[in-house]
Amino acid sequence: MEIDHEIRNLTGIITLVTKGIYFVIAVILSLLALVSFVAAGYQFLALLGPGDLTANLLQVLHAILLTIIIVEILETVTAYFKTSRVLVRPILVAGLTAMVRRVLVLGVETINPTDILVTVAVIAVLTAAVVLVGKEELQEEKPS
Repeated sequence: MEIDHEIRNLTGIITLVTKGIYFVIAVILSLLALVSFVAAGYQFLALLGPGDLTANLLQVLHAILLTIIIVEILETVTAYFKTSRVLVRPILVAGLTAMVRRVLVLGVETINPTDILVTVAVIAVLTAAVVLVGKEELQEEKPS
């Protein structure tokens, strides 16, 4: 019986350390999201100035998509505090957003056909995963 008590104490300590680490990560991600959002605002203001409109527009889109990626990862961390589990869907959405960002880069750079095929395949897999995980989450939320 004393071993069970010791295991529960150790498990409690590990849980507190884990939650502490997640809290620090949440604070850092919040700061990154704010900085990224402000940077997107500055990029947007750059649209009004001289320069290549297309290049500036792509910079704004990159900044906005980066902010979305950071917020989706932050959502995963905050969901951990609410449910004590790591949700997969926000991570998949962040990956999908990152791939869309990559497509925007491919649209400007010299395009390698293999890169396009790999990118399209990853987007298809991530999209399917988001749909499947979304269905599972809906089933888990329904009362039995």
